[in-house]
Amino acid sequence: MSQWTLYEVFIRSKHGLNHKHVGSVHAADVQMAIENARELYTRRNEGVSIWVAPSAAITATANDEKEPLFVPSEDKVYRHASFYELPEEVGHM
Repeated sequence: MSQWTLYEVFIRSKHGLNHKHVGSVHAADVQMAIENARELYTRRNEGVSIWVAPSAAITATANDEKEPLFVPSEDKVYRHASFYELPEEVGHM
């Protein structure tokens, strides 16, 4: 199994909500990764959608990078979702 690719698994619990990272699976290919993820993470109908992505393809920021990446946006309130009025049919935000 050490030759199989590690995939990160993201599940959407309900339509209209975001996918959330729930864990990882090893698989020989993407189809097997989805099947393994479904078996491990949605046994009790916890989700309506599954995303899998090879772990090696995911890049994240480090904790010490927070200030240079996010501080400049604080002075641009128009970029915040709270700046805009949402239509009534968008009830999940």
